[in-house]
Amino acid sequence: MLGSPRSQGLHSARRRTAVGLGLTGLVASTLGAVTLASAPGPSAAAGPSTADWAACAAPAPSRQAAFARAAEVSGVPEEVLLGVSYLQSRWDDHGTSPSTSGGYGPLHLTAVESTPAALTDPDPLGKGEGGPEPGSREMTTSRMDDTQLRTLDRAADLTGLPADRLEADDVANICGGAALLAADQRASGVEARDLGDWSAAVAAYSRAADEATALRFARDVFAVIRSGEARRTNDGERVRLPATAARVDPAAVAALDLAQAGPATADCNARLACASVPAPYEQYGETPGEYGNHDLADRPEDLDLDYLVIHDTEATWDTTLDLVTDPTYVSWHYSLRSADGHIAQHVPVDDPAWHAGNWYVNMHSIGLEHEGFAAEGASWYTENLYRTSARLVRHLGERYDIPLDRGHVIGHDQVPGTTPATVRGMHWDPGPYWDWEHYFDLLRAPIDQTGAAARGRGARDARVVTVAPGFRGNRQPLSGCTESGACRPQATNFVPLQQRPRWGSPLVADAGLRPDGSPSTTQVSDIGARATAGHRFRVAERRGAWLGVWYLGDLAWMHSPRKDPVVVPDRARVVVPRRDDVPVYGRAYPEESAYPASIPVQEVVPLQYTMDRGQGYVVADADPETDYYYAKSFQCATTVDDCTEVEGADDYLMVWFGHRMAYVRADDVRVRTVGGTLR
Repeated sequence: MLGSPRSQGLHSARRRTAVGLGLTGLVASTLGAVTLASAPGPSAAAGPSTADWAACAAPAPSRQAAFARAAEVSGVPEEVLLGVSYLQSRWDDHGTSPSTSGGYGPLHLTAVESTPAALTDPDPLGKGEGGPEPGSREMTTSRMDDTQLRTLDRAADLTGLPADRLEADDVANICGGAALLAADQRASGVEARDLGDWSAAVAAYSRAADEATALRFARDVFAVIRSGEARRTNDGERVRLPATAARVDPAAVAALDLAQAGPATADCNARLACASVPAPYEQYGETPGEYGNHDLADRPEDLDLDYLVIHDTEATWDTTLDLVTDPTYVSWHYSLRSADGHIAQHVPVDDPAWHAGNWYVNMHSIGLEHEGFAAEGASWYTENLYRTSARLVRHLGERYDIPLDRGHVIGHDQVPGTTPATVRGMHWDPGPYWDWEHYFDLLRAPIDQTGAAARGRGARDARVVTVAPGFRGNRQPLSGCTESGACRPQATNFVPLQQRPRWGSPLVADAGLRPDGSPSTTQVSDIGARATAGHRFRVAERRGAWLGVWYLGDLAWMHSPRKDPVVVPDRARVVVPRRDDVPVYGRAYPEESAYPASIPVQEVVPLQYTMDRGQGYVVADADPETDYYYAKSFQCATTVDDCTEVEGADDYLMVWFGHRMAYVRADDVRVRTVGGTLR
């Protein structure tokens, strides 16, 4: 499918024209104006005075103290305030940067007026298409007709605090969120005797228009209250929510009289309440190949489902839906909205969508696009988004028997190029700021399976390791995120790989990304020298605090001191080359003799990398299907029976080879189970 639209990904060439909240009329699930705080009457007007709110917003010694003070002033239980904030921002403060839904601060107060357009330098968002001149930023403006979606304005009215202060000052922002919750509670008319009596106010805080989305948000908040949480925020604040018994009251949420969502889609469990926004399967031109924007199949009956691919959209919600419903564009199976985690399904899982830039991976994967921008990071990846995505992935993994590990739940950045010519144009989303460790905790399959107790000496001497740097405290230097070239310091999901075991040594080179052999860089889009959380390595040697691991056919070095290791010991199947110069591939296509005369042979072209004797690479997928699905014309795909799967006799294994995966012929390697310690 090389050269067709299916080889591309969601890109930033189309300018963002509006903030992604409620502009699409997406069934009943679009964020709407329903809010208890907007109810008229004296009950909504009662509450603390402007002097009280001014005192609330005075400087606080810590964020924890700010939550406690806001709870005291507003009457909102501290547990409720902390739980809502955790779901909205994980208590982080992103300064004056809004989320994709226009939300500011720890309480995600929304001001849906403008969002920054994508930055290209030359393609830092990794979507393989043009855009503004390198380093440029553009702004687009869209004012919502419904002012209730601008909770920043509402909080300013309730507290008397200036809107710009509510945006930029985390203490004032917490007070503003508390004011909204308190007003919602008063408007509900419910006397709050226990935490469950705050169910309606919590659900209303989601600003969802449909009951299922509002109820899911409330359930998540109360689940956090029950389990408790503690973390260091992105700006170094320590915040703790002790575990407290609390249950949501569904009847109270039902009393909000929100819209009822339509029937759940076939591939989304009822509690997730996915909407259906179909991607068109239609012919738009005169030739058989001018059709879009996916293919028909009967997966997993005819094609194995092996991978769940995590993307980010590089677009707002409205632009995302505009693109996926365009027959001349590409497609993916699900979109997830930043503000509330709402899910829209576009392509049945039965059918291959055109999302990965690699037809073999498309054949065998499900694509999930998350509203956000890779170069911005945590401002866009909300806790709502992580939690809903993890629920969906758990559901799909169970339904289609896809293992929930980092070899099968992969980022778009792990998808290999198909030929040497396509490697440089492959994508790098969801980027260095996606919290894989937290995501896999939510999947109930922690990356750090061994726990902290197994680090230290075990990690130091292990022959196989898994990267687990600890996202919260792992701030690697990056560049190219802004016009000035700077990236705001924030947690990252990777550790860098050096050419030699010392600081100051060049980063390792990636021949596919830099054919001239120059070293990788700290550019936010440059994945050439990054070992990301969950990446598994065969260790070659140890020199002091440095681990030597096999990477892209050579030795690479990561800094992992005994007292603060960035890896955990592991045990895995490892491929060992039978000879020097063993080729690796970007797809597991059949051998030439497997193709019937009616189907053009798809040449299996080696990539520009090799592996040599003495090296070792951990197996990510031990049994990928060797096949090619021929579906290149609308006529072919008119009925499923017209499409043809070519199956081959060659066996492949998928391995952790560089930052991206690679396929290697089974006949070219030996497979050994490796564990224990270095000798």
